[in-house]
This record gives sequence, C-alpha cells and structure tokens, in this order.
Amino acid sequence: MSLKKAGIIIILILLIDQISKIYIKTNFALGDEVRVFEWFRILFVENEGMAWGTKIPGEYGKLALTLFRLGAIVGIGYWLWDSVRKGGSRILIVAIAMIFAGAFGNIIDSVFYGIIFDDSYGQIASFLPADGGYSSLFHGKVVDMLYFPLWKGYLPEWIPFWGGKYFTFFEPVFNIADSAISVGVAILLLFNKKAFPKAKEEGAE
Repeated sequence: MSLKKAGIIIILILLIDQISKIYIKTNFALGDEVRVFEWFRILFVENEGMAWGTKIPGEYGKLALTLFRLGAIVGIGYWLWDSVRKGGSRILIVAIAMIFAGAFGNIIDSVFYGIIFDDSYGQIASFLPADGGYSSLFHGKVVDMLYFPLWKGYLPEWIPFWGGKYFTFFEPVFNIADSAISVGVAILLLFNKKAFPKAKEEGAE
C-alpha cells in the first residue's frame, strides 16, 4: 500500500473529525445534549487532559502533555513511513494511518483550539473571537461529543464491590479521532498475524 493511499485515509479522518468538532464547538454550549436514540446521544464535553479526563497536575502539566503528544505523532509518522518503505502489509499500514490520524486530530485541538475559540461555559463559542481565545497556544481542550449509554441501572447485589450501585455502560464520551485510534489498535490486535506476516515467519524460523 502506498504512502499516498495512507495519506488519503488520514486526510478523510481528519476532515470528519475536525468538521464534527468545529460544528459542536460553534453550535453547542458545554453540556448541551441531543438524544439521537436512547442509547446514542450527542453530548458536548471538553477533555482537559489525557484519556478518561485524567490530568497532569501543576502549572505546566497541560503543556507537557501536548508536547508529549507532538513527540508521539512524530514517532507514529515515522512508523508509517518506514512500514510503507519496507512494503508492510495493507492491514498494518491502514491501522497505523488510523492511529496517526486520530492522534493528529486531538493534537489540533490541544495546540490551536485555545486561541481560535472562546470558551463554551454557558454560551456557544465563537470562531476567531475578537477578544481572543479561551487560552493560549498548546493549552487547548479536546472536544468530545459521542456518547453511548447502552445500559443504565443498578447492579445486582451479589456482584463484589459494585453490587447495588448505579452503573452506566458505556460511560466515556469520545470523538472521531478517539474512534480512529481505537479501531487502529483493535486491527493490530485482532489481525496481528496478517499485520506482521514477515515478523511472524522470521520468528518461526
């Protein structure tokens, strides 16, 4: 698979991801929700840190996280280029391209959204506001909106630790970029032998 085809996959994912985020950011106030189905909702939240809302403490925690993401995207980009150069399998290149696109999509939020949007607390954000954005370069928040509360209810009492507690499955709110990363990683795990055929053959010898 050529680098050009991998690039097309990356561009398509980035376009869908950024268009959806910009639409949400400029049409929803933080916390606004639209119920598409009972088990699928569009819910606008912003992620200030890592996955699951985890934060790096300290004044420079957010900056450190963004710089780490930038370093990671360089590494993933090299992995993609090297895999294409070495004639890697189509499954491997598609998976890496999806992971790269997803990581890049969230980096765009982290790097630029703080300066191109004002905040969304109690209002719909403006694009390129006259008074400036809600933060500075490298301190943007990642926009999430896909919410799938497939089941809500109280767990049976016989379940250890969580029995009798109210539980939601699936609770995380995520975006297209997160989905691309998850699907890319899942492809590598589920189709490992097809993704790395040469490595498997050499290991068998």
